[in-house]
Amino acid sequence: MSGPTPHRRLLDFLDGHGATYEVIEHEPEGRSERISAIRGNDPGQAMKAIVLSVRGGGLGKRAIMAVIPGDRRLDMKALLAHAGAQKGRFAPAETAAELTGCEMGAIPPFSFRDDLGLVVDEAFKAWDRVAFNAGRLDRSLFLDFADYARIVDPPFAAISEAPG
Repeated sequence: MSGPTPHRRLLDFLDGHGATYEVIEHEPEGRSERISAIRGNDPGQAMKAIVLSVRGGGLGKRAIMAVIPGDRRLDMKALLAHAGAQKGRFAPAETAAELTGCEMGAIPPFSFRDDLGLVVDEAFKAWDRVAFNAGRLDRSLFLDFADYARIVDPPFAAISEAPG
């Protein structure tokens, strides 16, 4: 692998923007419920990044990273409406890894590529700090949400729903 790892790239990016964060080392885990228990955070403040392929709406096929709370599921209809697309599906693990440089479960809620759009669930606005796996299954970050919103300036939308 050439260049910095996704974890190092993320830390360098946050440092370069003066973000306030805390790195947590833990056993390797990528499942939202389990990693929230390990980190000791509310699952609602866990940023779960999901890579999807959407198409339609005159924009052709494109990749989107949807970031939703760890205790919720993606509302595909809401995401498609926000993206102006008609169809969408979860990207295969290989495609997600190619676009993010990370294995499933380790993807941080940042897109470092022009060809990977980003949309973040507005539910995160209720939290002072958010948590997420940071490019590795054995590293997580707690990040001040105000810093995330300032640095990333993502589009926000209601794209999740309670499971069940």
